[in-house]
Amino acid sequence: MASNGARIKVSREPRRQLNNRAAWITVDDGATESACAVVDISPGGAKITTEVAFDVKDRLALTLLADHAKRYPCEVVWRRGNTYGLKFVMAEAEPDEPAAEPAGAV
Repeated sequence: MASNGARIKVSREPRRQLNNRAAWITVDDGATESACAVVDISPGGAKITTEVAFDVKDRLALTLLADHAKRYPCEVVWRRGNTYGLKFVMAEAEPDEPAAEPAGAV
Protein backbone atom coordinates (compact mmCIF):
# COMPACT_ATOMS: atom_id res chain seq x y z
CA MET A 1 0.00 0.00 0.00
CA ALA A 2 1.49 3.31 -1.08
CA SER A 3 1.21 6.55 0.80
CA ASN A 4 1.18 9.90 -0.96
CA GLY A 5 1.71 12.06 2.12
CA ALA A 6 4.30 12.34 4.82
CA ARG A 7 3.68 10.40 8.00
CA ILE A 8 2.58 12.42 10.95
CA LYS A 9 4.62 11.63 14.02
CA VAL A 10 2.54 11.44 17.17
CA SER A 11 4.46 12.74 20.14
CA ARG A 12 3.76 11.24 23.53
CA GLU A 13 4.82 12.19 26.99
CA PRO A 14 8.24 10.85 27.88
CA ARG A 15 7.93 7.87 30.17
CA ARG A 16 10.44 5.99 32.22
CA GLN A 17 10.01 2.57 33.71
CA LEU A 18 10.68 2.27 37.43
CA ASN A 19 10.09 -1.48 37.86
CA ASN A 20 7.98 -1.27 41.02
CA ARG A 21 10.21 1.19 42.83
CA ALA A 22 9.20 1.76 46.46
CA ALA A 23 7.39 5.03 47.22
CA TRP A 24 4.91 6.38 49.77
CA ILE A 25 1.43 7.82 49.52
CA THR A 26 0.04 10.26 52.06
CA VAL A 27 -3.61 11.07 52.65
CA ASP A 28 -5.52 13.14 55.20
CA ASP A 29 -3.07 16.09 54.99
CA GLY A 30 -0.13 13.92 56.01
CA ALA A 31 -1.88 12.04 58.82
CA THR A 32 -1.80 8.65 57.09
CA GLU A 33 1.17 7.30 55.13
CA SER A 34 1.29 3.96 53.29
CA ALA A 35 3.83 2.19 51.11
CA CYS A 36 3.23 1.73 47.40
CA ALA A 37 5.17 0.75 44.29
CA VAL A 38 5.57 3.10 41.33
CA VAL A 39 5.21 1.08 38.13
CA ASP A 40 5.92 4.01 35.80
CA ILE A 41 5.94 7.77 35.89
CA SER A 42 5.74 10.65 33.42
CA PRO A 43 5.61 14.44 33.78
CA GLY A 44 1.79 14.26 33.92
CA GLY A 45 1.29 11.45 36.42
CA ALA A 46 2.18 7.99 37.64
CA LYS A 47 0.92 4.43 37.77
CA ILE A 48 1.16 2.82 41.22
CA THR A 49 0.18 -0.38 42.96
CA THR A 50 -0.83 -0.49 46.61
CA GLU A 51 -2.90 -2.45 49.08
CA VAL A 52 -4.71 0.72 50.20
CA ALA A 53 -8.07 1.24 48.47
CA PHE A 54 -8.81 4.58 46.77
CA ASP A 55 -11.71 5.77 44.68
CA VAL A 56 -11.48 7.77 41.47
CA LYS A 57 -11.29 11.50 42.28
CA ASP A 58 -9.57 10.85 45.62
CA ARG A 59 -6.64 13.17 46.38
CA LEU A 60 -3.33 12.07 47.85
CA ALA A 61 0.36 12.99 47.87
CA LEU A 62 3.11 10.83 46.40
CA THR A 63 6.64 10.78 47.85
CA LEU A 64 9.25 9.13 45.63
CA LEU A 65 12.27 9.17 47.95
CA ALA A 66 12.26 8.11 51.61
CA ASP A 67 14.70 10.81 52.70
CA HIS A 68 13.12 13.57 50.61
CA ALA A 69 10.33 15.79 51.90
CA LYS A 70 8.98 16.61 48.40
CA ARG A 71 5.39 15.41 48.05
CA TYR A 72 3.58 15.52 44.72
CA PRO A 73 -0.16 16.26 45.01
CA CYS A 74 -2.13 13.78 42.91
CA GLU A 75 -5.65 12.83 41.95
CA VAL A 76 -6.73 9.24 41.23
CA VAL A 77 -8.00 9.15 37.63
CA TRP A 78 -8.48 5.41 37.14
CA ARG A 79 -8.40 2.18 39.10
CA ARG A 80 -7.94 -1.48 38.11
CA GLY A 81 -7.82 -3.71 41.16
CA ASN A 82 -4.91 -2.53 43.29
CA THR A 83 -3.33 -0.54 40.41
CA TYR A 84 -4.08 3.18 40.16
CA GLY A 85 -3.48 5.92 37.63
CA LEU A 86 -2.54 9.23 39.23
CA LYS A 87 -2.56 12.69 37.69
CA PHE A 88 -0.21 15.28 39.18
CA VAL A 89 -2.20 18.37 40.15
CA MET A 90 -1.14 21.87 41.04
CA ALA A 91 -1.55 22.83 44.68
CA GLU A 92 -4.58 25.06 45.03
CA ALA A 93 -3.42 28.47 46.22
CA GLU A 94 -5.77 30.89 47.87
CA PRO A 95 -6.00 34.25 46.11
CA ASP A 96 -4.32 37.19 47.88
CA GLU A 97 -6.96 39.67 46.76
CA PRO A 98 -10.60 39.35 45.77
CA ALA A 99 -11.10 39.08 42.04
CA ALA A 100 -11.94 42.31 40.26
CA GLU A 101 -15.50 42.68 39.05
CA PRO A 102 -16.02 42.25 35.31
CA ALA A 103 -16.26 45.45 33.30
CA GLY A 104 -19.79 46.77 33.07
CA ALA A 105 -20.96 45.15 36.32
CA VAL A 106 -23.39 47.29 38.28
